[in-house]
Amino acid sequence: MKRSIAIANCSGCNWDQGSQMAKQITEGHIDAVYGDYLAEMNLSDNARAYRTGAHLGWEKTAEDGILLSLPLIDEIQKKEQRTIKIIVNGGALNPRGLAELVAKEVAANNYNLKVAYVSGDELIDRAPELLKRDLEHLDSVNSNIRYDPAVSKFSEKLHNDVEDLQIVSCNAYLGGRAILKGLENGADIIICGRISDTSPVVALASWWHGWSATSYDQLAGALMAGHLTECSAYSCGANFSDFWRYPVDDLMDLGFPIAEISNDGTFVVTKHPSLNGIVNIDTVRTQFLYELQGTEFLHSDVKVVLDNVMVESVGLHRVKFSGITGAPPPSTTKLAIFWNAGYQSQVTAIATGTASQVDAKFDLYEKQLRLWLTKQCGDKSIIDDFDVLEFQRFAHPDPQAPTQNRGSSFMRIFAQAQTKQPLVSLKEGVVFYGMQHYSGYHFIVNAWAPRDINTFFPSTIAQEELEETVTFIGGETYAADNLVKCEPVGPRKNYEPEVCLSTIADKFGPTVTSFLSEVVLSRSGDKGSNSNIGFFVHEDDEFQWLRSYFTSDKLRELIGEDWKEWYHIERVEFPGIKAVHFVIYGILGRGVSSSSRLDNLGKGFADWITSKEVEIPKKFVDRYKGKRYSADQWS
Repeated sequence: MKRSIAIANCSGCNWDQGSQMAKQITEGHIDAVYGDYLAEMNLSDNARAYRTGAHLGWEKTAEDGILLSLPLIDEIQKKEQRTIKIIVNGGALNPRGLAELVAKEVAANNYNLKVAYVSGDELIDRAPELLKRDLEHLDSVNSNIRYDPAVSKFSEKLHNDVEDLQIVSCNAYLGGRAILKGLENGADIIICGRISDTSPVVALASWWHGWSATSYDQLAGALMAGHLTECSAYSCGANFSDFWRYPVDDLMDLGFPIAEISNDGTFVVTKHPSLNGIVNIDTVRTQFLYELQGTEFLHSDVKVVLDNVMVESVGLHRVKFSGITGAPPPSTTKLAIFWNAGYQSQVTAIATGTASQVDAKFDLYEKQLRLWLTKQCGDKSIIDDFDVLEFQRFAHPDPQAPTQNRGSSFMRIFAQAQTKQPLVSLKEGVVFYGMQHYSGYHFIVNAWAPRDINTFFPSTIAQEELEETVTFIGGETYAADNLVKCEPVGPRKNYEPEVCLSTIADKFGPTVTSFLSEVVLSRSGDKGSNSNIGFFVHEDDEFQWLRSYFTSDKLRELIGEDWKEWYHIERVEFPGIKAVHFVIYGILGRGVSSSSRLDNLGKGFADWITSKEVEIPKKFVDRYKGKRYSADQWS
């Protein structure tokens, strides 16, 4: 039996610099490094530019990382007679182009490395044919889910007027089978496009340990190892709700995570000891709950079942995961379609004064602009031509504010329309009332000129339709193996607590009014039009309270005025990590790339919910009052 494979992450989005890949290679022993560079926004935005010749099609930070790493890997090969594999999805829309560039550098320096690229995800040429199939929305398996009006309009056009749709990009999410075929044939560097974020880890662990396509428990473990490490520093203290209990110096220049995956599919999340950061049960549970869909995680190679997931500290900055099981994957995979849904602009007005004065100022300004758009100075009304027109208010001023900034409030005017004209008219209204403004008016121009909107429609496509291949630069092309077995996708689990809080409240003792964040840790994120949110605690008695307290009705109550009647909630529990998890369908509207929410990625949603003051058992609040940790503590 081989030892565990050590797979390091070097990127969670295209912002992560190439130096992070080099750092993971030089700061300690690893067997492979992978990076995730793609998200809704950059893939679709770059697609427009790529098709006009204004973009190379791949992510520059991925290119930088590989080129910086080539001489480092060459040195390791010569000194230690081993190599380090590199797999990235930074090839984006043009993986072949990036692979050819890397191969040219390899040849120029006589490095002993084989470069390959994966094809099969790009389906833009097939989009007209695919759209005529009346594609179903990815969430349509649940009949209770409703969609943002713009998404519904897209669905209507799929059925009635498909020729009118302007498709920006169309990509299938590939699994790890083409990557695995490349590794089996000696590839050292594999450039991919829209593979699933976790696919490199699944493929690397499968290749290393020699798993079969039906080693579902092991594949499931590898997939979750990828999920825990694919967001760069998120498992090492970044985006961590309890960060404020740790010394701030421990959170500077964080290292990125490493997954050590054993032959049985269990794994340890860690980091290089020389790098800064915190890897403990809390940081990894937080990342576990990020962008999760529930107790089942669907992937092209395996379905992960998470009901019995367990974590334990096994050393300083070392956390082990177990209890993860797998099952055959679905016959379909995710199909990400982006279409041109019109145009968008925004501007932010600022006001100072007392809270009531600020409200009055914004009331005046909103009424002025709505009057302009309705009357158009005697011309026809244009206000009905907007798909979205929102006057969003933020940050009431601090009483007795010690600085003007802290005494300022904001109103974000956010607009979307099918054509540019309504947005141009909105700008004209801002100018028209430019000298009729409220007392103290000033503003920030965020994006005044109308810009194209790329709107997301997630669907599915049969895996058997895809032509997944891996091609070696200057060599052969190999087809990925077909699925061995698959299972249909059913409705996701959704259930309320077995015991209602009102029936067991006495066992927890008296309560006090306190912020949820004093006791409860949390994480939220985006999944297309939806946001997920997970809450967890440390002790068994706290979890008994948490699971009975956090019902779907309670979450709706805490969402408050942001709740819309067409949203839908799913709720599950993870007893092994003392967590309760929700998915709120529809709250991100059209999806990240065109959501009207200020927090369009859903990242701040959990922190907002846990900032609420609620009744919490006093003994829990006292337990954490003044609690502080250091990075070298195990949680």
